[in-house]
Amino acid sequence: MNQNISVMDKAGVLIEALPYIQRFNRKIIVVKYGGSAMVDEELKNSVIQDVTLLKLVGFKPIIVHGGGKEISHWVAKSGKEAEFVNGLRKTDLETMEIAEMVLGRIGKSLVTMVEQLGVAAIGISGKDGGLLRVDKKLSDGQDIGYVGEIKEVNPKILFDLLEKDFLPIVCPIGLDDNFNTYNINADDAACAIARAVQAEKLAFLTDIEGVYRDYNDKDSLISELTVSEARELLKDGGIQGGMLPKLNNCIDAIENGVSRVHILDGRIAHCLLLEIFTNKGIGTAILHEKEERYYNE
Repeated sequence: MNQNISVMDKAGVLIEALPYIQRFNRKIIVVKYGGSAMVDEELKNSVIQDVTLLKLVGFKPIIVHGGGKEISHWVAKSGKEAEFVNGLRKTDLETMEIAEMVLGRIGKSLVTMVEQLGVAAIGISGKDGGLLRVDKKLSDGQDIGYVGEIKEVNPKILFDLLEKDFLPIVCPIGLDDNFNTYNINADDAACAIARAVQAEKLAFLTDIEGVYRDYNDKDSLISELTVSEARELLKDGGIQGGMLPKLNNCIDAIENGVSRVHILDGRIAHCLLLEIFTNKGIGTAILHEKEERYYNE
């Protein structure tokens, strides 16, 4: 009897996923991969399994990955001390070289994991094919070194790879007009890429459960949020810390053609599948005013 219930539960999960698979078939989803999900091996495996499954059921995923913790580790090993200006890491030429080496290594390790699951993946840098062009980023007018602000995205290389059935894995490195190399915030890179490819979805894997009306009240997690509601939250001052730029990125992405943005807790195994393929989801979905709501609370 119990076995029959278990089997029916599994069938129910598949049936629940069906309309989402139909709706997003052949649609592009950009996944910003960072935080704890990059350093915990079990979580890393679950993220790669999720993205690979999305690919196999008809989505067109693109991964944009960070690597801040790993970069910090290797900068320290080189004997350098991290220097911060207004909370942003100052990136001199040597640190930039370390960052590019580390991000390239992370990208190729993700390619290997995807390939092991039977899906063809290619790791690229924002330098490849002129994907990410940048200007030097200043922090309140102060020079913070080789940190770039994206001014232009040329998505041709991504469209070419998707058309040939590859899963692109992008590390956030770009070039300026003089072909100098710059490190780019991975959230900014994912957002700019999602806009450029007119992604149906942009998913941020973070170390937080989602967006709260009141961060100190864990029961105030918001399942769905329109752009106007998100702006109200920002205006009310309820959003603080690292969520501030992330929420602004989400609003910017939606106002530039992305249908829906998800903020997910990457510390939960298979969070991508739970958010995308179930009626309730587990994180916060931010959507355009005209988009249909999925969740009825």
